Amino acid sequence: MNMTNILLNYSNQSGRTLFVLISILTLVFTSNITIAEESSGKQRPVLKVCADPELMPLSNKNEEGMENKVADLLAKELGAEVEYVWFPQRIGFIRNTLRSEENGVYKCDLVMSVPEHFELAATTKPYYAATYVMVYIKGRGLDSVIEPEMLETLNNERKDIKMGLFDRGPAQLWVFYHNLMDNMVPYQFQMGDPKKNPTEVILSDLYDGKFDATIVWGPTAAYYASKNKDRGEMVILPLKDDPKRAQMKFVYNMSMAVRFGDNEWKEQLNEFINKQQEGINDIISSYGIPIVEVVAKPVANDDD
Repeated sequence: MNMTNILLNYSNQSGRTLFVLISILTLVFTSNITIAEESSGKQRPVLKVCADPELMPLSNKNEEGMENKVADLLAKELGAEVEYVWFPQRIGFIRNTLRSEENGVYKCDLVMSVPEHFELAATTKPYYAATYVMVYIKGRGLDSVIEPEMLETLNNERKDIKMGLFDRGPAQLWVFYHNLMDNMVPYQFQMGDPKKNPTEVILSDLYDGKFDATIVWGPTAAYYASKNKDRGEMVILPLKDDPKRAQMKFVYNMSMAVRFGDNEWKEQLNEFINKQQEGINDIISSYGIPIVEVVAKPVANDDD
């Protein structure tokens, strides 16, 4: 082979190599653009929401809950369609929804409400606040109780007040510090049947007179009180945080949640909250849920 042929072969090989390199770089570059567009909230054609299928008034599979309606408002703002990944809100919810992948793609990108500074995900600014409440049915012997703490005084006189209480949550601490542990009627919060709403079950038993009072999440109490007026008038008494006991926390700011590191998406949600707070409040109020002022709270210290 003469020098001319060698040079021609080298030139052809170099040309093919250069073409392959350019093709690879082009593929990588365009792939990165696609990934960036898909991860950006502004390029999100589908709003994939992680939600509980049986957790009214927050959400259900018929998309009748407060969270469903706020998600609809958000989707309208984004020009997107809403899709849901349904999973019961119990242990493993975040792991099986927000953090879970299927064929290399996350199943969903947004949890509609978690406590502010939630440990398992990045949270937006709060868009509503709520508190645990003590509830009883009017006309059944507790009408003199107009502040939760008054129940302890009344029980000292009567000794027969029964409180239905879940096996987890801050209510147990309140009962302990108010000397009502002997008055508990225990209920399992994480029931075997995920289709059963535990708060609906305990409130139904309250209406049926199986105990005298209970402590539950305020939005759920307000919703079921508005739906069951024919069964009696529910008295709802908000619990307050105890400034002397950090663990006695009953008022929570509620935020939306995204994956850690999804900063652009989180900021877009913050913009939505700022712009649509009035509309969000209207949705919340339509479920009989009182609007509680969002008060800035510091991140809890692990030593508290």
